[in-house]
Amino acid sequence: MTIKRYGDVQAGAGGKPLPFARAVEADGWLHVSGQVAMEKGEIIGGGIVAESHKAIQNLIAILHEAGYGVEHVVRCGVWLDDPRDFWSFNAVYQSYFGAHPPARACVQSAMMVDCKVEIDCIAFKPKEG
Repeated sequence: MTIKRYGDVQAGAGGKPLPFARAVEADGWLHVSGQVAMEKGEIIGGGIVAESHKAIQNLIAILHEAGYGVEHVVRCGVWLDDPRDFWSFNAVYQSYFGAHPPARACVQSAMMVDCKVEIDCIAFKPKEG
């Protein structure tokens, strides 16, 4: 079994290095670390809808970098800062995953950075050959 890490050296808020990979791939499984609405090391503004779009776009960018698509996602984990944002988040989420809905958990949680949503995923694609 080979393990491939994507972006194991990255910067978070304030340009501080983060001690984890953006994603790790092993035997066709891709585990994508939690993504927030971060751009150039800072959380974007705009509320739950804008943050949801950006967090999911960041997640999809990592999937594509690794050669996966949303159709390969088997499970997502979602953390919302405010449970009142659930339906607004769901509308954005469905616009990306509606054709290929994975299993999902969604919970309310205090965030480690000043954001409204975080999302991670596990994807699977059989290895060729």
